[in-house]
Amino acid sequence: MRGLTGKRVVVTGGTSGIGEATSRRFASEGARVVALAVGEREVETAHERIDGLEAALLCDVADGEQVARAFGRVDELLGGVDVLVANAGISIRKPFLEIRSEDWRRVLDVNLTGVFHCAQQAARRMDAGNGGVILVTASTNGLTGHPFYADYNASKAGVILLARTLARELAPRIRVNAVCPGYVLTPMQEAEYTPAMLAEVDASIPLGRHARPEEMAALFAFLASDDAAYFTGAVISVDGGETA
Repeated sequence: MRGLTGKRVVVTGGTSGIGEATSRRFASEGARVVALAVGEREVETAHERIDGLEAALLCDVADGEQVARAFGRVDELLGGVDVLVANAGISIRKPFLEIRSEDWRRVLDVNLTGVFHCAQQAARRMDAGNGGVILVTASTNGLTGHPFYADYNASKAGVILLARTLARELAPRIRVNAVCPGYVLTPMQEAEYTPAMLAEVDASIPLGRHARPEEMAALFAFLASDDAAYFTGAVISVDGGETA
């Protein structure tokens, strides 16, 4: 992609699933990538799995102080931020009547408040520098209702409107877009769905399969590149035709 070589990129949730694929893709484009993640083992082994990764840092994005410290470390490593991919997220599959208040808070804290913390830290640096790009991982679950994911769905709907608001406020120096994956075959998805459930989902998707994390990473790379210079405030579904 045009214009990604040498870009300073932060990917949250950047050592697993969509985030790992995104860290790998940006590194392969010649960008300098720092991944933030909450899993200690994932962070420790990130360099073994992601060629060209600048660093992996332990950070719970739900904690504003941890995020501030992590971005301080990013300043030391990269000297600033040109691209943020706010991707960190969790889900807890439960019927609405069984969701505990602590589950609700944790999902919203990571998926929505975490995007706020990271986007604010990145935008301050971009605004003081030469601008930049903020990309957020939303979901088709933020566009249509899905049973057993009330907390997750609410968080992703919030992420979409946060991204659109930031796109208006931060223009023209900072572009902000939301990517809405459908079903993606990630460790998080495989942990929640049995093989039979995965097969049932595949049968309901016009393209007949889950997406690969690398396909989401390709869109993030495009949206951060000079080829996407007129994209801001966009909410892009990548779902194999599911919501059609």
